[in-house]
Amino acid sequence: MIRKFLAFDIETATDVPGDDFNWKPFRPLGISCAATLSTEDEAPKLWHGGQESAVPTAKMQRQEAANLVDYLVTMAGSGFSIVTWNGLAFDFDVLAEESGRLKNCRQLALEQVDMMFHIFCVKGFPVGLDSAARGSGIAGKPAGMSGIKAPQLWLQGRHREVLDYVAQDVRTTLNLARLCDQQRSLRWITRKGSPSACPLPKGWLTVKDALRLPEPDTSWMDRPMSRSNFTAWLQSHSGG
Repeated sequence: MIRKFLAFDIETATDVPGDDFNWKPFRPLGISCAATLSTEDEAPKLWHGGQESAVPTAKMQRQEAANLVDYLVTMAGSGFSIVTWNGLAFDFDVLAEESGRLKNCRQLALEQVDMMFHIFCVKGFPVGLDSAARGSGIAGKPAGMSGIKAPQLWLQGRHREVLDYVAQDVRTTLNLARLCDQQRSLRWITRKGSPSACPLPKGWLTVKDALRLPEPDTSWMDRPMSRSNFTAWLQSHSGG
């Protein structure tokens, strides 16, 4: 049976200074826009503040963010595997705060497929979406564009560029999820420019299942990351 995926990605409304995207000291970030794309969709569905207005607003209001949560809950309940790249540590954390729907977002985060987190649980280090896209022969991010630049452009009123960017991110995410699930392997290009791969003997695992994998050997790393870097927020917020 071919697995049904729903790719999901957000862009934030706050311009975080620096190149390392150390965003937590600047929260709440707000959500400027988001995109979803399922295996049954012809084009991405775009979400933003002022959905019915001629011009998008600066950020999504709480009810607008909650509407996105409701959609994700409905699609997950309809048999779709929600898939993200770093959605556990970022997208669902921000969405929980902006929507006030911690319980729903916690469940969605644990039951989703976060491809980056799956690879981290196996290898002990994260891989970038663009590196994975290039290694797998899939179109990645537009040249010269990044998630760090997106809030700046949104604040400048360049909404279409940001919407196109988030739409491309979910296309890349969905295409990568389907390809790797079929091939039972993820390939990427390392920082040194070399090809690398990680086997996926059972296809993509949900976050809940990835957390059950044995911890990899990270003794060769100077400062290895912990899985708690990705999961700590699940207990940190208050909300409904």
